[in-house]
Amino acid sequence: MAKGLSVLFEGKASALNLSSIDRSDIYGKRRRLAIDADGQTCVRVSMLADGSLILKSGMTSQGYFLDDGTYLKQAELEAFTPDGIAIVKTPSSLGVSQELIGPVSPTEVLDLRITAVYELAPEELDPALKTSLDSGDIYKITFTYRDSYEPSDAYIFSNKEGLFMMAGTANQYEWSTLETLASLPSQDDVDDDDLDFDML
Repeated sequence: MAKGLSVLFEGKASALNLSSIDRSDIYGKRRRLAIDADGQTCVRVSMLADGSLILKSGMTSQGYFLDDGTYLKQAELEAFTPDGIAIVKTPSSLGVSQELIGPVSPTEVLDLRITAVYELAPEELDPALKTSLDSGDIYKITFTYRDSYEPSDAYIFSNKEGLFMMAGTANQYEWSTLETLASLPSQDDVDDDDLDFDML
């Protein structure tokens, strides 16, 4: 059984099982299938530029090919900053106690670019945390489902449908401002005689 999410609230732990909610779980889905002359479902594949290999769906996510044809597995790859400094992966949040931050403002949640939504099934829920969530409080943790270079911000909240967590990254906005304000002439500086509507 997969590890669940463990959170700490005022020093007391709560254990939560989580399951991902996909858009299709809510709205359903339809698929358009391509069928060959024998009625068999076609499989989409890609071909390398030189035509030497055919790649089926999922194969490219397992590794990368270098220009010389060398194949590297995902596990062999490392990430570096533009300055050449190695980036350390953030370990999975599952099975590791996470301190809850908050309550946070709902506005903070509205600034989230959501990448995943989870339904939380309490295995053991601290009564004080339940009371806080039921009152509308929202709490934040740093979350990553598996070891990752890019951990997400995740927000835990409760509503009449149950207990949920939304994960994603905060939207960053860069506002533009005028370097200088336009200097408009005063009304006294405008010469009304320059405007002759009879000439139109």
